[in-house]
Amino acid sequence: MTSLPITVFGGTGFLGSAIVRELVEAGHIVRIAARRPALPAWACPEDGIELIRADIRNEASTAAALVGSGGVINAVSLYVPSRRVGFDAIHTQGAKRLASLAREADIQRLVHVSGIGVDEASSSAYVRARARGERAVIKAFPKATILRPSVLFGPQDAFLTNLARLVQLPIIPLFGRGDVQLQPVHVVDVARAVERLMGPRPPAWRLYELGGPDRLTYRAILELVMAYLRKERQLVPIPFLVWRGLAALLSPLPNPPLTRDQVILMRQDNIADPNVGGFTQLNILPRSLRESLPACLPREL
Repeated sequence: MTSLPITVFGGTGFLGSAIVRELVEAGHIVRIAARRPALPAWACPEDGIELIRADIRNEASTAAALVGSGGVINAVSLYVPSRRVGFDAIHTQGAKRLASLAREADIQRLVHVSGIGVDEASSSAYVRARARGERAVIKAFPKATILRPSVLFGPQDAFLTNLARLVQLPIIPLFGRGDVQLQPVHVVDVARAVERLMGPRPPAWRLYELGGPDRLTYRAILELVMAYLRKERQLVPIPFLVWRGLAALLSPLPNPPLTRDQVILMRQDNIADPNVGGFTQLNILPRSLRESLPACLPREL
């Protein structure tokens, strides 16, 4: 374990804040680097968490946040682009900038958080930017560790919270027939994996894909949530052509509730590759979605 701080870019986000907590509880000195850095609600003054304002789109602030770091984690993410900030600026150019500056600063350990299913040939701009970002990171920092989690869940998440709101409707529309396969992974398990990768022993693998123990269709996940919340609803298949049209209509909104990239992602299975590193290699037993529902979702919304 290094006595130098580990800098977490995006340390105020859903995954980033969980990573910060795991690092602090393991005894690391932690620095949160974000555009609007703030201490987590659980933090105490004695935790010694450092805060620094930084934006991976800006070279000077990114370099300043890295000064004196023993390791760096890129947990910055953008799921819905805007006219001001696009996927490429964050997931490709920002990731490349951070990796290049980390190498120039002679930082020994870099963990770059990406996602399962990255592909430069994808029809999704989000997936393409993620894939280009991975390639740029490895080129700039050859010893970087790439971490690809499946869809994240946990208390106060976006995934389960949105599903719980959806099942309040009298009829629930499905993406296609709802047969896309997902492997939801608990945010704390992914955060714990990052902490292991920052431990005293260097990781044996350079690429990890992390999925939970439950491999479920989107329809099955909805049925689990309905059963837990004691809601009986009809699930109605909706063709993807309709979803694409709806996303196109909503896209001009400042913060659209549905995007073209989200529709594309709901057509692709999101399952961890067993031929790369995973939870087994990190000696972590991930928790299941089914067993985690009581801790993640209140029965009364």
